[in-house]
Amino acid sequence: MLNRIILIGRLTQDPELRYTATGTAVASFSLAVDRQRANQAGEREADFINIVVWQKLGELCAQYLRKGRMAAVEGRLQIRQYENREGQKVRVAEVIADNVRFLDRGDAVPTSATGTQTRSEGSRPMSESRYQDDPFADDGHSIDIVDDDLPF
Repeated sequence: MLNRIILIGRLTQDPELRYTATGTAVASFSLAVDRQRANQAGEREADFINIVVWQKLGELCAQYLRKGRMAAVEGRLQIRQYENREGQKVRVAEVIADNVRFLDRGDAVPTSATGTQTRSEGSRPMSESRYQDDPFADDGHSIDIVDDDLPF
């Protein structure tokens, strides 16, 4: 059996960080994920998916992620049920994240929420663009490609 989900989207709110009675950190936020196809009116729709991130990874998400930031979330789908104050049973679907990657640039933000920074001593600070050394970066010139040149 397999229960794996990979999502890429934008945060709809700042992460909310809480702590359990035993002191375990838990962050929650909602991720807006665009649908592949437009609806009958020709508009693109999005799904708003609840994300829960535990422990140090949750603290890192609360520290670095903000509303509007793009993130990739990998985890598992969890359906839980509880009874609300009116006595009605409520079912909640949420993704329990195992890995979160920060996909857009931010000031001094690591590219992954694994808790380890990818820079070594003597290298550029994290706030500098990691794309400065990219030989394929857009230099402002358009590229003309003929369909016959493509291998597919």
